[in-house]
Amino acid sequence: MVKRCSSCGSPRLIQHKELYDLSLAHIDCDAFYASVEKRDNPELENKPVLIGGGKRGVVSTCCYVARINGVRSAMPMFKALEACPHAVVIKPRMDVYSQVGKQVREMMRSLTPSVEPLSIDEAFLDLSGTERLHGNPPALTLAKFVQRVQKEVGISISVGLAANKFLAKVASDFEKPKGFSVIGAEEAYGFLAEQPVSLIWGVGKAMQTKLHSDNIKMISDLQKIEEVDLIRAYGSMGLRLSRLSKGQDHRKVESRGSAKSVSSETTFNTDISSAEELIPILRNQAERVSERLKKSHIAGQTVVLKLKTSDFKGRTRNTPLPDPTQLADKMFQVGRTMLEKELDGTRFRLLGIGVSDLQSDETADPGDLIDEGATKRAAVERAMDKVRDKFGGKSVELGLTFGKRKPLSPPEPD
Repeated sequence: MVKRCSSCGSPRLIQHKELYDLSLAHIDCDAFYASVEKRDNPELENKPVLIGGGKRGVVSTCCYVARINGVRSAMPMFKALEACPHAVVIKPRMDVYSQVGKQVREMMRSLTPSVEPLSIDEAFLDLSGTERLHGNPPALTLAKFVQRVQKEVGISISVGLAANKFLAKVASDFEKPKGFSVIGAEEAYGFLAEQPVSLIWGVGKAMQTKLHSDNIKMISDLQKIEEVDLIRAYGSMGLRLSRLSKGQDHRKVESRGSAKSVSSETTFNTDISSAEELIPILRNQAERVSERLKKSHIAGQTVVLKLKTSDFKGRTRNTPLPDPTQLADKMFQVGRTMLEKELDGTRFRLLGIGVSDLQSDETADPGDLIDEGATKRAAVERAMDKVRDKFGGKSVELGLTFGKRKPLSPPEPD
């Protein structure tokens, strides 16, 4: 006879000696875009579903049926269809996904005010001190939350419950979909020792290759190296490697911001290499980012340029600013400088610009005592904002945004 949980009725039982002591969780919706599409069209239930653009686009999300066939998120669409030719391709419905994401977010906030969104479909939660409110320890509150989301929203989620943010994120990825995994503080060191270095945040393919060349393949290899030696070898990344390899992460759940960055990017129908065509597009994107920042009363202190070459290789460039900004002109000027350094004849299929290190706009864009031209352009931009607020967003535009452009595909989701 299968034992069931006496509180929620689930046949899946989790036993862990730290289960009722842990309160930090990471919640992640399973294959979010694809799950929403399957919810809205039951005929897709058992079919491989790819969410993304046309032949020039990439896979934004794919369902788990498609993943069994070798498809992955961010894979070029033509490669995905080669791996899974019978897949159903659906154009993203960002307005619908946004609405569902907000619904789940509000449900999270009914559990605790300490919710730190990472994207439209995932967030960290700190449920410390909520036992009296919900009448249950965090683990049981989260188990009931999983059932509520499935019933009221119609999608599944995975939960990671752990001693800190890093471990919670690892746990939520451990048994997707519909996973509920726990990593306690006592077991973290030994658990991580058996994992590959790619499990650590920030260890992408390039860093993984570097570590492998230094004979570091498993997290246990990092655990054996002194912190000072890792810092000497890899700089600030060495400090991250040292601490996360031991399961140490002292970051708190920050509920102030709803995103880590704001950006705009576009995939072109035909590849572009010239400044004459790329710069007007960059200016237009900077204006879109600026508009969103101003409406949300936030600013960013790092400008981020994103490029993808014709052979699908990504390039990301970052420039930190002395003060946070929400001005299109400042983002554009900094982004243009970064872009011009990349214009060596390479043909690009994607261009994007954005800002990270988000914060309140209270200290954004003080007057520039060195560049008087920047101060004048900022004044002009604010005057244009007032005109747009009164007469509409397209009532006044800079001539630069009308520069010669190649035909574009619809903007990809930010």
